[in-house]
Amino acid sequence: MTRRCGRRRALAAACLGAALLLLGAAPRALRPVFESSAVGTSWFGGKGRSPLQTLYDLDQGPRSALAEVHRQRRELLRRACSRHTRRQHLLRPEDLRHVLVDDARGLLYCYVPKVACTNWKRVLLALSGRGPSDPRAIPAPEAHAPGLLPSLADFSPAEVNRRLRAYLAFLFVREPFERLASAYRNKLQRPWGAAFQRRFGTDIVRRLRPRPSPDALARGHDVRFSEFLAYLLDPRTRRDGPLNEHWERAHALCHPCRLRYDVVGKFETLAEDAAFVLGLAGAPGLRFPEPPPGARAAAHDRAERLFRDISPFYQRRLFGLYRMDFLLFNYSVPSYLRLR
Repeated sequence: MTRRCGRRRALAAACLGAALLLLGAAPRALRPVFESSAVGTSWFGGKGRSPLQTLYDLDQGPRSALAEVHRQRRELLRRACSRHTRRQHLLRPEDLRHVLVDDARGLLYCYVPKVACTNWKRVLLALSGRGPSDPRAIPAPEAHAPGLLPSLADFSPAEVNRRLRAYLAFLFVREPFERLASAYRNKLQRPWGAAFQRRFGTDIVRRLRPRPSPDALARGHDVRFSEFLAYLLDPRTRRDGPLNEHWERAHALCHPCRLRYDVVGKFETLAEDAAFVLGLAGAPGLRFPEPPPGARAAAHDRAERLFRDISPFYQRRLFGLYRMDFLLFNYSVPSYLRLR
């Protein structure tokens, strides 16, 4: 692999190094990336090329239609970052908590909740040998168990920078309002969301509902969608700290204008994009767990029904909150919104 590949990550790695330096940990001097074939040897026992090298090779020759789609997504993200971001904070170690590391395959995966992240964690566990070879056999609680998959935040600055420059980085995103509706349904509306209801639902009811019942104050089990959105827009929510990861903006979790992502997968094309990543990772035979038939259309319909009763005023304010996710990941405004 040429030095040109390494230079394309130099800015992101340098920014991260500077941020960590501010915290008192001085990173070692950055060296050219892909200058040695030993990198590939350490990943694959002397066989094959790294995922990033494979992607680079695809970009140099005639591209498949899917490879071209992903090249265009990278370019759209790069241009959107240049156009819509100006001053950005330096990254801190905690900003890397969502970036999971697979040293065996040379992968960095930034997980965004409600975008198939449970299944991606299952796949990473299967790839790394920490779970059964069939990802579907891994229970969801096990996939989310702390410590099973290392995070980029767990490494020293020098180790972070080396991985940022040499590993294939990918994330999966979703139309922001559909993701928001899914988070509400899963965490605040469904019976198995009792822990979230007690933690967030009770606060929402206490803060925003006039004359709440004692049962609602104690359980937080009947939060209305309009109350959930009002909570997100309430300045007090942001003053209390970052949004919960299930409804935090994807760009705030993964920092795509600070970290370079080689593959931007989308929930709307999950099967094709997952197969593309697994092919780059040297595991084309591993089948990504598929959602039930019709699940995608059902999720869209639920989001449309939920937002139908939200006033244009609140729709506009909410769009402002999630605007960067729409812009960076090239999503159109949903047809059911009334922003004008």
